[in-house]
Formats: sequence, C-alpha cells, structure tokens
Amino acid sequence: MRGFLMAVVTVMTCLPSSFFAQGVVRSTGATPAKSAVPRTPDGKPDLTGVWQGGSNQRGTWEEANAGLGVGGTGRDPSAPANPSSSERPAGAEVAPYQPWAATRVVEAFNRRGIDDPTTLCLPPGLPRANNVSLFPIQIVQTPQQIVILYEYMSVFRLIPLNTKHPEDLLPSYMGNSVGHWEGDTLVVDVIGFNDKTWLAGVGTFHSDALHVTERYTRVDKDQINYDVTMEDPNVLTKPWTIHSTLMLREGTRLQEYVCAENNLGPDRLEKLQKEGINFRRQ
Repeated sequence: MRGFLMAVVTVMTCLPSSFFAQGVVRSTGATPAKSAVPRTPDGKPDLTGVWQGGSNQRGTWEEANAGLGVGGTGRDPSAPANPSSSERPAGAEVAPYQPWAATRVVEAFNRRGIDDPTTLCLPPGLPRANNVSLFPIQIVQTPQQIVILYEYMSVFRLIPLNTKHPEDLLPSYMGNSVGHWEGDTLVVDVIGFNDKTWLAGVGTFHSDALHVTERYTRVDKDQINYDVTMEDPNVLTKPWTIHSTLMLREGTRLQEYVCAENNLGPDRLEKLQKEGINFRRQ
C-alpha cells in the first residue's frame, strides 16, 4: 500500500505547474485591520455581495486588479497581478489522483489544455467556478436559501438550507447543492455531477461520483475563506482539499456573458486537426 501511494505522489509531483488550481491562495503578509463581520437579522454572517474568487487583494475591483499580467488593467505596474490557471499556489496539496488518472491529467497538459470543456462554452463546474478570478461572483442570502450568480458562463446555483438532496437528481455541470450553518460557517454539500468538467487546473477531470463539500467562512467585511474538499473514489486516492478566498468588490456588478459570440476554440481545434495534429478527446 505504501508503495502504491508513493507511486501516486511521484506521478503527481512531476506534474507541470499549470495542472494546479486557479488562484487558490489565502491572504498572506500584512493586511489592514479586520473589520466586523456583517450579520443578518437572525445573527448569521451575511455573505451577500459581489466577490472575486482566486484573489487575496483587498479593495475595489480596479484597485485589486491594477497590476500587469492576467486580468490586470496595467494602471499600476507595481501592483500584484491576479494569478492565472497556470500558476501553482504556494503550499497547495498536490491532487491525489490514482496513477492511471494522473497519466491522463499529464496527457491533457501535453495537449496544452485544448480540450478544456469551457472552450466549448460549457459551464466550469465546481470548485473551478469559485476560483476564476477574471469574473465577479454575486451571492444573495436569505434565511431559506443562498443564491450564487456567476458572470463567467452565466451560470447560477440555488442552495436551499436545512434540507436534503432530491432523490430524482439528473447529472449536471454544477451539481445539486444543499446547505446548513455550522456556527459562522456555511457548509454546502454538492452531489449529482456529470463527468464533463474540470475541478481546478488543466486536465483535472473527475467522474460522476464526485462529491464536493464547500465551507464559506466570512472572516471580516472584505474576505470569505473558501475551503473545498473533493471526493471521487473512481479517480482519487483520498479527499482533495483546496483553500482559497473570495474578496469583496464593492461597486462591482455582474454583466452579460455570452460565450458563443466569441468562441474561437472549436474552430482552432478543427484547424489543428486538419493540419494533422491529433488532439484526441478523452
């Protein structure tokens, strides 16, 4: 057994850095003094607001994204840029894929992620949707349910509280979510996935047995700690946990996102195939 696990670790530690998750980082270093956590009339932390996933920078959208690089405006060259999906977060645990599955992930990287499901305008799935730092996320909270709206791919989630999953679930991209409060942490249980999305970085596929547990903890006015654990006995050797943050972006609003109008991915893939390059979908 130990030899088997060592083989998995060896395979995974050899993965290229672009395999890892998009912007999964926690705030580090000197930060402003924490402000009080906003609360609803029933005393729960109020998660309502527009947020940016995969970032640890405080301030407005413009202030947090003023640097050069992925998602940056270039207004302040000295400001930090948002990480892209090709950056490995410091201290992140390598994904515990089974050896055969790790090989498939590496193959996806060697194809340079050209078979990324989002290239075909498909929903990003979870937890990937919460770590796409280039697009805002809006949370609307009521005593009965939480609503999460994603500008990216124009997808949404309805998370009823203190209830069970329906028994007639059909496989879906974003899964079926139910939530409950554990103290000041919103815990969301998600099942009912299809197998057509990536979890984090390039090639991080899963099966329809995926089970996701999310934990949202608002630690002050500007920051939600986002901890997510993924379980999939068909491809993983053990649960895989990622820690990241959602940062409040006051004054930001969601805008219309229509992928099909500017979707160049399929044409690019067809061109490469005609040139004799075999990008076989797995």
